[in-house]
Amino acid sequence: MKLVLTGAAGRLGSYLREPLAKMADELISSDIADDIGKTFPGETYVKADLSDFDAILALTKNADMIIHFGACADEAPFAQIVGPNIIGAYNVWESAFQNKVRRVVYASSIHAVGMHPKTDFIGTDASHKPDTFYGLAKCFCEDLASLYWDKRQVESVCMRILSCAQVTSARALGTWLSYDDLVHLVEQSINTPVVGFSVVYGVSNNDRVPVDNRLASHLGYRPKDNAEQFAQTILASTEPQDLNDPGNCLHGGPFASIELGNSGLATMDIVDDTKKT
Repeated sequence: MKLVLTGAAGRLGSYLREPLAKMADELISSDIADDIGKTFPGETYVKADLSDFDAILALTKNADMIIHFGACADEAPFAQIVGPNIIGAYNVWESAFQNKVRRVVYASSIHAVGMHPKTDFIGTDASHKPDTFYGLAKCFCEDLASLYWDKRQVESVCMRILSCAQVTSARALGTWLSYDDLVHLVEQSINTPVVGFSVVYGVSNNDRVPVDNRLASHLGYRPKDNAEQFAQTILASTEPQDLNDPGNCLHGGPFASIELGNSGLATMDIVDDTKKT
């Protein structure tokens, strides 16, 4: 099996490279960085810009599946989002079609549905309700994936990742996705025999999980980690939340309260624990 991983130089991509290299006969890792350090057995690094169709077409030649994590990973002005996140996504799915790639496993986001109230236990069939231009691009990609399944039979799994980072806030007690569970989710998205067009929430087995994955049961994703282990420490240092702040009341968290085009990550305490090789 030949796999292609985009966004390999990113924080989440760094945790996927080794397990994907072990799964595949050949892994092509890609990003816009000049290099990603030491490669794993069976892994090759190719620098490629997602907005360059010819580069992506060449990158995905003879691939069986594409694990698409490449993107601008934060809210930004629309002009900065459109190239990597929208045009880049079209290039991935159209290249998959032209190269007869069976499946795209896509890193979507809770921000595609981020303006739903947190008190709604939303399922994978929740209507799109983006909280940012970043979330809007995720909606586009999910609809693109649906279109390419319906019209061109390219399978897709769209993983709406909630918070795949160290637990540093009360919100993350519900939204946390551990790196081990991330790897498990990607592996299940690759190994499931038939997925068609599927949406699944990327979240661990948290006591306070705010979303419902029952309609994605066919993927066999059964997360093991639980953020409740961090609850006592986190809640002891958490001030009462302002209920007039959309960031406290909507699924998108801080992304739901920022102005369009402004960084959401700048308002969050994200630990850069990128895995080094």
